[in-house]
Amino acid sequence: MDKYDKIKLDNQVCFSLYALSREIIKLYKPLLDRHNLTYTQYIAMLVMWEEEKIIFKELGKRLHLDSGTLTPVVKKLESMELVTKYRNKEDDRLVTVELTEKGKSLKEEVLDVPEKMYQICGGNDLNLLSLKKQLDSLLQILD
Repeated sequence: MDKYDKIKLDNQVCFSLYALSREIIKLYKPLLDRHNLTYTQYIAMLVMWEEEKIIFKELGKRLHLDSGTLTPVVKKLESMELVTKYRNKEDDRLVTVELTEKGKSLKEEVLDVPEKMYQICGGNDLNLLSLKKQLDSLLQILD
């Protein structure tokens, strides 16, 4: 092993995660195109389906997105009438994002997306649940 092995691309965990993330998002595209959603819009909607109403800043925390990235996503979801956004009555510094009826109905339409992705990615063959737990642990350490 020479001293430059540490800086070879093939030895970088970060590159494997980056490349895998890009490939996974590509696989989501045809599944989400049917619902007119990008991957980032989809993950925002996943949170909205869980919470139905959330402070914008908290939505950003859940998605690990800064406001500069999240703002256009929420704006687009608002223009699609999937969410509404308004200032909090108790504290006008806080912005609330709330699911609309149209947003709630979309939840039923996308129920098959996670199962299809699970199958595309090899399902039990790759022990994806174990991988997810490891990635969640790493994310928690880095957070």
